[in-house]
Amino acid sequence: MSEKKSIFTWYLSINLLLKITIAITAGSIVGILLIILGVDTKLYIQIFQPLGDVLIRLLKMIVIPVVSLSLIVGAASLAPSKLSSIGIKILVIYFITNAAAVFLGLLSANIFKPGLGMNLVSDIAAVSTSAPPQSITQVFLNIIPTNPIESLVRGDILPIIFFSFIFGVSLAILVEKKVKGAKVLLEALEGAVETIYIIVSGVMQYAPIGVFALISIVFALHGPKVLGPLLFVIVVCYITYIVQLFLVFGGLLAANKLSVSVFFKKTTQALITAFVTRTSSGTLPVSMDSMEKLGVPRAISSFTLPLGATINMNGTSIYLGVCAMFVGYATNTPLTIEQQIVTVVTASLAAIGTAGIPGAGAIMLLLVFETIGLKLTEGSAIATAYAMILGIDTILDMGRTCLNVGGDMVCTAIIAKSEQELDEKAWELE
Repeated sequence: MSEKKSIFTWYLSINLLLKITIAITAGSIVGILLIILGVDTKLYIQIFQPLGDVLIRLLKMIVIPVVSLSLIVGAASLAPSKLSSIGIKILVIYFITNAAAVFLGLLSANIFKPGLGMNLVSDIAAVSTSAPPQSITQVFLNIIPTNPIESLVRGDILPIIFFSFIFGVSLAILVEKKVKGAKVLLEALEGAVETIYIIVSGVMQYAPIGVFALISIVFALHGPKVLGPLLFVIVVCYITYIVQLFLVFGGLLAANKLSVSVFFKKTTQALITAFVTRTSSGTLPVSMDSMEKLGVPRAISSFTLPLGATINMNGTSIYLGVCAMFVGYATNTPLTIEQQIVTVVTASLAAIGTAGIPGAGAIMLLLVFETIGLKLTEGSAIATAYAMILGIDTILDMGRTCLNVGGDMVCTAIIAKSEQELDEKAWELE
């Protein structure tokens, strides 16, 4: 018993990034060896496919709780008294930069077409058919639920996001008015969110096992040819991250007459911390310190940065756009213009409910799939393409978290200047 416990403890002590890297490498090698040795893969798939399916089911299990609870608590943290000039401005700029990010992601994917020619559909027996996408008008109408409980049961994510936000804002009003029981309810929901985050962490600890199974099957079926498309997805995402960082955020700073070079010089530590830790929430202390160096008062950064860590996910928006397009191309179901517009809407709204913890973006990707009609079922081509994304998600997560945090800090600096609260001497070149 003690030996089993020690093995389990040893496994948990290994860095998750290292475990996933080992799983990807081992899965690739095993899959290629099966081809070289001429082994019949049917038996191998029968044995290991369930291990991968468990991961898919676990991720689908936590999507709704993560989104609904994170969004309720995030919205409830918006003190109505603060939601005046600063609150409205920061919400608007966060939404605009998120929409710009997902648009850039889709634009890059349309230009570079990651996954094109992989033909996963023709090589996999268990192929799921894509559900017919909804019209734009219907998507907007369906955002307002007629029955929130039914939306929860059915997993209709946009109505859940809408209702959760309304519920959270309403709870914030009651908390500020000190209505009896409101603060207790908020504290209970905060406890529920932390509980869900522990579950997410547990699922991510299982991820290397599921990734190994899924990646080995992918390589056993398709061979080394899948490496190129996966590397290409990484390149496309990082190119778009860089464009968003320097063109969009750099442009916003320049338009507000703030030095881009000073910004990057004084926020380097926060950006590196975000890149390494892959958590927007965990980087908050470093981000706030960077904002002080840039002359932003704590009264503003203590409101905008935690809010940004909850709802402003520019890197995640890019990731969602690129990866949704990759899955479409890889499974011979490229997204239509209408589906891409729906992706912009969904990704922008889904970013609001993305937890600022490692691996949350991969969970949000499932929401986009459901909304645009790509049904993720075990053993399907879409599940295979999604598994490939999971295999490289850690690498993508590092860049997108860095961009998420960078966006929060840029928007915070701009809001501080618009409120005439920014110490512009801190932006002078030394």
